[in-house]
Amino acid sequence: MQQRAFGQTGLSVSILGFGAGQIGDANQSESDVGELLNTALDLGITLIDTARGYGLSEERISRHLAHRRNEFVLSTKVGYGVAAQQDWTYECIMAGIDLALRKLKTDVLDIVHLHSCPIQMLVENGVVEALLKAREQGKIRVAAYSGENEELAWAVANGGTQDSAKLGSIECSVNLFDQMSLAASLPAAGVCGMGVIAKRALGNVPWRFTERPQGDYCETYWTRMQAMGLDADNMPWDELALRFSTFAPNVSSAIVGTSSIKHLRHNVALIEAGPLPQSVFDGLRSRFVALGDDWRGEI
Repeated sequence: MQQRAFGQTGLSVSILGFGAGQIGDANQSESDVGELLNTALDLGITLIDTARGYGLSEERISRHLAHRRNEFVLSTKVGYGVAAQQDWTYECIMAGIDLALRKLKTDVLDIVHLHSCPIQMLVENGVVEALLKAREQGKIRVAAYSGENEELAWAVANGGTQDSAKLGSIECSVNLFDQMSLAASLPAAGVCGMGVIAKRALGNVPWRFTERPQGDYCETYWTRMQAMGLDADNMPWDELALRFSTFAPNVSSAIVGTSSIKHLRHNVALIEAGPLPQSVFDGLRSRFVALGDDWRGEI
């Protein structure tokens, strides 16, 4: 699998990353999760993205991949859910990092994101300072932000790798139906050397519904798909979506979650075709730009 520099952080990541949210489900067997995680590494995936809020995900990664820790970049997220700590405070971030180190049974976390931290707390509560302190202590390698919209813009404005007192990477939605970050935040991140993880690369798979999926996770993307009048340009929807996100400008790695080895192998095969033809990519961008003035990034 193709590897890319993760901005100017010194890390290198596979162009397709593994989103580890689904493996946090307690209903999945340990043996299935272990086989899935090891298969991901065997296929050349070198970025695994998890979070404190992903159920059993962190501890399962450590359980099944501790013996292969040097083969992948480990990304996680903090900011909430720490006993005796108020969410989105300096103390919560520091304690959350320590908990993640213990759960993941590692000496260092490669990338640690503030997980959709609201703008006021991002600016005022010392949460970025906590990440930078943890980096100074050698507990993390890259201080990062995961989120959208004005918070994402603030993170990029306070990002870069030349000044040690800055965020080094971001994670945000990049897909056919969520392209706002491609206009400003990602180009700016590229200029200042930040790594970029694209989440929701498949756009929550809205094409599986023929009618509006009221209340479903992908309802917003489904309505955007209809408004854009998209078709799959004579290729499968998942291929169009994944090649769009994975090869979008300034993206270091696009993450996709799955609980199926079959789907994992399929996703790896899809990106072997490389970038979309430039005319197809430009057409998809034009359709979004024409309609998406008020289409905010989906958290």
